[in-house]
Amino acid sequence: MVLITGGTGFIGRILLKQLVELGVEVRSLLRPSTLSPRLPKGIPFDVTISSLADYRGIRAACNAVKTVIHLASSDRGLRDYFPEREIAGTRNLAEAAAEAGVERFIFLSHLGANSTSAYTVSRTKAMEEDAVRKSSVPFTIIRPSIVFGPEDHFTTQVATQLALSPLIYLLPGKGDTLLQPLWVHDLTTAITWTLDDPATLGQIYEVGGPEFLTYRQVLELVMAVLKTRRILVPFRPPYLRVGAWLMEHILRDPPISSFWLDYLAINRTADLNSLPRAFGLQPTRMESNLGYLQKRSWIRDFFSRQIKRHGKIEF
Repeated sequence: MVLITGGTGFIGRILLKQLVELGVEVRSLLRPSTLSPRLPKGIPFDVTISSLADYRGIRAACNAVKTVIHLASSDRGLRDYFPEREIAGTRNLAEAAAEAGVERFIFLSHLGANSTSAYTVSRTKAMEEDAVRKSSVPFTIIRPSIVFGPEDHFTTQVATQLALSPLIYLLPGKGDTLLQPLWVHDLTTAITWTLDDPATLGQIYEVGGPEFLTYRQVLELVMAVLKTRRILVPFRPPYLRVGAWLMEHILRDPPISSFWLDYLAINRTADLNSLPRAFGLQPTRMESNLGYLQKRSWIRDFFSRQIKRHGKIEF
């Protein structure tokens, strides 16, 4: 039995479906909510309800579980992000898993996790990693670069920003931050391959896609897919942060957030051969998998998200 947190999120829904198709018994841990969870349809899996703050609840969820995959996070904006809650939740889950005799704890962190980082999410992820390592549960930590795919929080944000910017697009700085976009199915495949591989226990993997791209190059790829053009204008990040702060306090799902700017503030890269070396998997180039961006009306979607409550990653 595999217990997944974050099964309603972008990565979690794909991973959950992939595991079930491989014949793995899956249990999805959902936090209590009045909203209908966005779970994959048409596939069999168990569901259990508990907050990560409820130790007894998550301890019960870990019964008869061999592997825990901890994906849950709430890092889309200031409104729903509380670092102390993230760290405490991960610590509770790791300790509950250890007490229940779980054989493997897979934690999805971030590339750039560092306890001395100037950026909140990077510091928080580093402290969550530390909580996992200090527990007695056997662990594997994966630090992916920016992950892209249908319903992601990266390329869809770029598409929305372009749609809302009729003539010019304000680049954070010069747009020369290096990224290494990783196709979501490559990441979920790598996760599934760690389930029964004893060599991955106690390891921390930094993984990314097959190419380094500047943020400007990513924009060019997205604009080409959407068949649109914008004038890319370098803009000082501190001024963009002021705008992001205002939008985070006004909009339910802002097109730009402080976390978005944090991600683009430093290079987010691993070795180009990180995925083949660690998992024997050849990652997919970004330009080959952006067709999903053509299937949505980004302006309509943006205003729809402001009307309904959206943007939390359920766990």
